[in-house]
Amino acid sequence: MDLRRVSNSWEKSKVALLVLILTASCLLQGCGGLRGGGQLAPHKLQGSHQIMSPKLHGSCIASPQNPLRWGVDRAKADELGCFNRHLAEFPGSWESTELPGEIANRSAVENSTIMFYDSVTGRPLFEAPKGRTWSEFHRESTVHGWPSFRDDEVIGENVRVLADGEVVSLAGTHLGFNVPNRGNRYQINVVSIAGKPNDPNGPNGPN
Repeated sequence: MDLRRVSNSWEKSKVALLVLILTASCLLQGCGGLRGGGQLAPHKLQGSHQIMSPKLHGSCIASPQNPLRWGVDRAKADELGCFNRHLAEFPGSWESTELPGEIANRSAVENSTIMFYDSVTGRPLFEAPKGRTWSEFHRESTVHGWPSFRDDEVIGENVRVLADGEVVSLAGTHLGFNVPNRGNRYQINVVSIAGKPNDPNGPNGPN
């Protein structure tokens, strides 16, 4: 048996599998505008690709906070939030963070919500659940594989949806994509929204 041939074949198989996973992830996230997420977003949320122009740290104004909430991977937050426009974290990876535990705790408190902050700037981006129950928010996020937000849960002052459906913060952090499903559904990487409330006197300025 030619071990070199077997080794090369295995390496090619691994590359093909990785490409398949990344492509599936990209399609699920709605990249490339296949689902019309940009045009279907509310007019006030529609933004220009100029938002993602190069800055001090990729598309971001700085590197992600350290540490981030829920024990998320800061290196992954940096990669996906500041140096990426299309790829996503693996489906279901948010469930291995401490976020599900916080959801369980908050759901026991009447009328409670969680505010999700930009992992770079600490500015508020989403607040959930609003207009639905904790169970509905958790179930939708679990079924689709990423934290999923609806129009009422978007903090419009800090979030924009670009023409291809890409969802970004006004500071240039890539967040995810709008993948409409019975209305707009903003499918977001947890590593991009695991920031802590910004210190108004800190380097990134006020919220």
